[in-house]
Amino acid sequence: MNSPDSPDAPDAARSEGSGEAPACSAKGCRDAAVWVLAWNNPKLHTPERRKTWLACEEHREHLSRFLGVRGFLKDVVKLDEWVQPEGSERR
Repeated sequence: MNSPDSPDAPDAARSEGSGEAPACSAKGCRDAAVWVLAWNNPKLHTPERRKTWLACEEHREHLSRFLGVRGFLKDVVKLDEWVQPEGSERR
């Protein structure tokens, strides 16, 4: 999953507990996250598992395409509406 365009810290929980507002996962972007991109790699994760990347308005489409062309993208939801699906917590 590593490429020059892939996020440098793709897990939505990276800012959790740090007191910082969640930031976009796009490499080099520190803008506030607005979107949650839920994904899973079927070769590595069970079907219900959801990993997450965060995206600002500017990077939502780019990150969605990055995951989509690999068949990983499952859902795109506004950050303030995101509910972590049961069974998808970090193991």
